[in-house]
Amino acid sequence: MSDSAVANAAAGTGTTLTIVIPVYNEHDTWRQILQRVQSVELPCARQIVLVDDCSRDGTRQQLEDYSRQTAHQTTPTGLAAVKVLFHEVNQGKGAALRTGFAAADGDIVVVQDADLEYDPADYPKLLTPLLAGAAEVAYGSRYAEASARRGTWQNYLANRFLTTLSNLTTGLGLTDMETCYKMFRRSVLQSIHLEQSRFGFEPEVTAKVARLGVRVVEVPISYHARSREQGKKIGWRDGLKAVWCILKYGLFRR
Repeated sequence: MSDSAVANAAAGTGTTLTIVIPVYNEHDTWRQILQRVQSVELPCARQIVLVDDCSRDGTRQQLEDYSRQTAHQTTPTGLAAVKVLFHEVNQGKGAALRTGFAAADGDIVVVQDADLEYDPADYPKLLTPLLAGAAEVAYGSRYAEASARRGTWQNYLANRFLTTLSNLTTGLGLTDMETCYKMFRRSVLQSIHLEQSRFGFEPEVTAKVARLGVRVVEVPISYHARSREQGKKIGWRDGLKAVWCILKYGLFRR
């Protein structure tokens, strides 16, 4: 199916994409990513769900103001255009995503970090196989192209190790299990029970999607890594937890 045919099909069926954005201490940065999310041209309607995970740098106050400003906005499909949700206690990215997924109304759901590492301009590439009926889940890979290596060597090698280990337990053959850009038909998310509250979300959701037997595809995306000084929050302890989650959900629960 051509891109134009996919766009026409999406418009004709009233498809909505829900973009779930977990936010933690992203003062003003969330505004920049939101502007990018709103400006990208999509072949369907969009709904934005922001989940503040108990930010303490003024982000929460900014989001409270934004929530009031957008309270009555709706999508062309009649859904709330923006939802802003708040955690009273910091729980982690996985917990924020569970909250966001539960609030999502769209037919398709994508994860968007609140930093500036991932570019929403890649949404159409992720949407194409889902709208064409070729897949139920799409991962945006930073490493799908042979020449691609973005970020530090340490992060790259850690990602390769975790992705390879995950593939051994799921059989998916991914190149980037740890990617932020994961897009799902909402029915897929409704079919699995997620438990992990931090970055263990990535291997957990991958293993549980694999067990469903749904079609998963990867598409190449752009990526602009930021440093720990710029606010990157994942560390080596999260890497160890990811190994445990790969084994727990991909091997021990077979």
